[in-house]
Amino acid sequence: GKLRQHAATEASQATLASVSPVFAVMKLDKDGNTTYFEKKKTELYQELGLQARDLRFQHLMSIATRNNRIILRMEFLKAVITPEFLLILDYRNLNLEHWLFNELASQLAGEGQLVTYSLPFEFRAIEAILQYRISKLQGRLNTLQPQILETLEALVDPKLLSVDRSKLHILLQNGKSLSELETDLKVFKETILEILDEEELIEELCLSKWTDPQVFEESTSGIDHAEEMELLLENYYRQAEDLANEARELRVLIDDSESIIFINLDSHRNVMMRLNLQLTMGTFSLSLFGLIGVAFGMNLESSLEEDPRIFWLVTGIMFLGSGLIWRRLLSFLGRHLEPPLPPHVPAVLKKSQPAAARAEIKNNLKAETFGLSRSTLTNQ
Repeated sequence: GKLRQHAATEASQATLASVSPVFAVMKLDKDGNTTYFEKKKTELYQELGLQARDLRFQHLMSIATRNNRIILRMEFLKAVITPEFLLILDYRNLNLEHWLFNELASQLAGEGQLVTYSLPFEFRAIEAILQYRISKLQGRLNTLQPQILETLEALVDPKLLSVDRSKLHILLQNGKSLSELETDLKVFKETILEILDEEELIEELCLSKWTDPQVFEESTSGIDHAEEMELLLENYYRQAEDLANEARELRVLIDDSESIIFINLDSHRNVMMRLNLQLTMGTFSLSLFGLIGVAFGMNLESSLEEDPRIFWLVTGIMFLGSGLIWRRLLSFLGRHLEPPLPPHVPAVLKKSQPAAARAEIKNNLKAETFGLSRSTLTNQ
C-alpha cells in the first residue's frame, strides 16, 4: 500500500510538472549581465524557495516580500528581486524590449543617474522599475494633455452656434483615457502608501541587510537602509501625486468647459427663441390691424370707397397701429427679461462683522448672485 501511494504521488507530481506553465525568464545580475532561459513554474518557485501562490500575480500592481525575495508586479511587468539578481518573467510578451535590453542592465549596474547606485542591489532594481512605471504614466499624461486642451479650445468658442460632434467624440475618448490614467495613478499611490504605513514592510524590502554581513554592519554603523528605502518610496509617491494633481486639473478643466459649452448653447438658443417671439408679435400686430382691410374687402357698398384718399388713410392706420402694438409688446418683453439687481448689503453688517465674517458673507452673496444670473439666463 505504501509503495502504491508513493507511486501515485510521483505520478501526480510528474503530471503536474508536465502541465505547469513555462516562464520565459530574463535574469540580470549586479553587473548588468543578462541571461535568458525557460523554466517551469514548479521548478522556479522551488529554486527560489517560494510557494506556488507567490507566482500567480493576481493583482495589476503589488509589491510583496516572501522568504527574503521581493515579488513585484507593475501592470504587465512581473519580476522577482533577490539580493543577487533580478528575474523578469514572461519578458517576451511585455512589449518592453527597448527598456529591458537597452536601459535596465545599465541601471542595475549603477551606470545610470539613479540615486541608489551606492546602495545594495535591491534598491537599484526597485528604483529602475518604479522609475520606468512613473515615466510611462508621465508619457500617457503628456500625450493626453495637448489633445484635451486642443479639443476644448475648439469647443469652447462663443462664436459657434453648434457643437462639432467629431470633437465631442474625441473629447469622450480622451476623457475615458484620462479616467484610466487616474485609476492607474491611484493604484500606484495606494500600493506605495500601504508599504510606507508599515515599518516592518519597509524593513523586509531591505534584503541585503539580513544576508550580507557588510551591509548589516553599515546599517548598524549609521547608514539606515530602511530610512533610505522609505525615502526612495516617498520620492516616487510624490511624483505620482504630482501626476494625479495634473490629471485632476485636466478633469476640472473638462467639467468647466462642458459648463461653458452648455451656457453658450443656451445663450444662442435664447437668442433664437427671442427672435421667434419678436416675429410672432409682429405677425400678431399685422393680423390684428389687417382686420380693417378685411372689412373693406367684403364687397359691401359704403360712402367711404368713393373718397380717393381713404385707401391711403386706412393703409396708414393699419401699419401705424401694427407698429405701435409691436413696439408696446417689445417693451413689455424687455421689462420682464431684465436681470434682477444684486441684493443690497446693509452698511451695518460691513461695520459690525469682523474681517473673516465679511469675507464669508461676500462669498455667499457672490454665490447667490451667480445662481440668480444663471437661472435668469436659462429662463431666457
